[in-house]
Amino acid sequence: MIRPGGFNMLPPVVKNLLIINGLFFLATITMEQQGVDLTHYLGLHYFESKYFAPYQYITYMFMHGGFSHILFNMFALWMFGASIENFWGPKKFLIYYFVTGIGAALLQTGVNWFTISGMHSAVEAYKAMPTPETFTVLVRDYFSSFPINQQFIQQWSLEPTNQQAISETYNYIQNAIDVVVNIPTVGASGAVFGLLLAFGMLFPNSIIYVYFALPVKAKYFVMIYGAIELYSGFANNAGDNVAHFAHLGGMLFGFFMIKYWKKNQYNQY
Repeated sequence: MIRPGGFNMLPPVVKNLLIINGLFFLATITMEQQGVDLTHYLGLHYFESKYFAPYQYITYMFMHGGFSHILFNMFALWMFGASIENFWGPKKFLIYYFVTGIGAALLQTGVNWFTISGMHSAVEAYKAMPTPETFTVLVRDYFSSFPINQQFIQQWSLEPTNQQAISETYNYIQNAIDVVVNIPTVGASGAVFGLLLAFGMLFPNSIIYVYFALPVKAKYFVMIYGAIELYSGFANNAGDNVAHFAHLGGMLFGFFMIKYWKKNQYNQY
């Protein structure tokens, strides 16, 4: 790789990404006060949602769910992105940023498809054979992922063939599917995790101070953070609204892109 000359604390692409994200955040707050939720239009929705549009695979990266969300992402964008853009140059950095951000969205879409397809299959299995076994599958695999009245489960678990139980269980799952379909994914986190991965691969022995106190080498920090995201994604804890697989998607696409560039020596634009 050839390093561009000099080091800029706020290189042009990082600076403009920070500005654009800030403008989108201000626009979201302003429009919300006018009764317009920009997330419906610019957040990434599942393709079965009435709010879905293809351009959301890009615009979702500039939407955030709150001040702490955008603050963390923008700090990480500057912290890791400045070094990477100085190392790669603006064009290559910009391509990498968008590829990892879009890749994160694609993996999250795939995970949503797997979840929603499984829910549809479980509902059809229960409708075809309303037994304690099929009811247990619904409770174990899907009810546990959503806030639910435990009295509902207790009421019907002992008599799942009851017609009222069948009807109410079916309606609940359909409502749960609608919730999943219409929950938007927002934030630059997928691309930021791609930058984290790149930083760990390009500067593996650089020191990152966790909570500004605990020194950890970048390569270990990336591995630990990746493992935490993988565990959190599969744990699927109730109330967890973080798109962990989008984070992993950014890292995954970033890894293969860096390997591809290294193999083909595609380092200058």
